[in-house]
Amino acid sequence: MENLDLSTVKANMKATWMDGDYAEFCRYMEPGAIEILREWNIAQGLRFLDIGCGAGQLVIPAARAGIKSTGVDIATNLIEHARDRAEREGLPAQFDEGDAEQLPYEDGAFDVVVSLFGAMFAPDPAKVASEMARVCRPGGRLLMGNWTPSGMAGQMFKHLAKHVPPPPGIAPPPLWGEESTVRDRLDEGFIDIRLTRKFYPLWKYPFLVPEVIQLFARLFGPIKGALGKLDEPEQQSLITGIEKIFSAHNQAQDGTTDLKGEYLEIAATRR
Repeated sequence: MENLDLSTVKANMKATWMDGDYAEFCRYMEPGAIEILREWNIAQGLRFLDIGCGAGQLVIPAARAGIKSTGVDIATNLIEHARDRAEREGLPAQFDEGDAEQLPYEDGAFDVVVSLFGAMFAPDPAKVASEMARVCRPGGRLLMGNWTPSGMAGQMFKHLAKHVPPPPGIAPPPLWGEESTVRDRLDEGFIDIRLTRKFYPLWKYPFLVPEVIQLFARLFGPIKGALGKLDEPEQQSLITGIEKIFSAHNQAQDGTTDLKGEYLEIAATRR
């Protein structure tokens, strides 16, 4: 990790997540995010931080439920979108641009720290784990949802990395969905680490897989950015591979798409 130019890695990562239109892209995933938030059963009045909050798909419904909600994300445009959305709804949610490896908050500032497919993409997982522990009060809760390596999204990112390899030395993000790795990363700061494999709820599109792929290519930064770096045969190879992965995990047979994406749910208590 010491030999990497992490500032360049993070600048490229920021540009990737600002590409496309993630605020539009995540509309199809927000019903599932709300269901996961409901299952987490976070009480009103608790101080809540969502790391890698995107366009606010967890923070907005949390604020509606009376939770003292804050979101942080590396992508400037997503934070601006989330702020506008909260303002339109008259919600007291706070959104900050920031780095999961250097969070702009005081020690113990939050009762509940969460990340749903966000912090897993930061390049230095040890710093992420340390920062999550630092900003969570002793006895507070950590809740995460991370794509597993063997699940649909994990397979998609593996296929993507074959066409556009990540910088050498960067751990694959889906390792945050591998039980033994997660325990190693969290053991210093957390106790009572409970890991459960689940499938993402309510991940549906009212059209067929090829149209879902077109949506990803247009709106999802990692796919859109990769396609821009490849020649036409490689673009087609990337698209064909993703279509095979999505088709294999599509539960619908009525002209729609109902994706079955496995993730690892992490629940832990701050030491």
